[in-house]
Amino acid sequence: MHVDEAIVSRSSVRAFLPKPVPRSDVEHILEVARRAPSGNNTQPWRVYVVSGTARDQLSQAVLEAREERPWPEREYRSSPRPLPDPYKARSRTNGIALYKLLGIEKGDQAGHHRQQRRNYLFFDAPVGLFFFVDRTLQWGNWLDYGMFIQTVMLAARGRGLHTCPQGAWANFHPVVRQIVGAEENELLICGMALGYADTEAPVNSHTVERERLDSFVTWMDTEVVPDDQL
Repeated sequence: MHVDEAIVSRSSVRAFLPKPVPRSDVEHILEVARRAPSGNNTQPWRVYVVSGTARDQLSQAVLEAREERPWPEREYRSSPRPLPDPYKARSRTNGIALYKLLGIEKGDQAGHHRQQRRNYLFFDAPVGLFFFVDRTLQWGNWLDYGMFIQTVMLAARGRGLHTCPQGAWANFHPVVRQIVGAEENELLICGMALGYADTEAPVNSHTVERERLDSFVTWMDTEVVPDDQL
């Protein structure tokens, strides 16, 4: 798959087929992703892969923990509270469109609860990945980690697979850490569902708008060369 196609065809899939993913494909994806750039070659990533009974055990443990209150405190904030515009408006528009596809109306608490639980079933994907980082590292290392996670998702597209990065798992980091055997100095960034997309599922028709270049790009002293002079 051409890299451009991998980028534009990547989406957060929320319904997967039960079709197994060979371990060799997962290994290939991670082999490719380890070439992601990082400042001074620090390579700050630590990945735990679950499938089969380990995947099921983890899902069950987190779903049980989710029924208890209070939930564990997430170890980092993904965004400020309150989220200012225009970011809040984009997020709200995305959420409304997604839940409309799922047939979940505003105020339907049971529907919201059911959909949120789907996160912890990996949306039925057969493979789950968990991304941990050494908690002593800083913002620059986290930026490196973001490039690694993006590379994982693009490498998956190259194998005909889809993904869904899931920050929701970070709410239950003690449970995940215990099940996968992560060290206390490792902080859970997110999980990720990996598998074959169910193309018949309405939720996977969800698309999101992207901002135009002129809304976020400023050109400074840029010479425009006509195509016929290139």
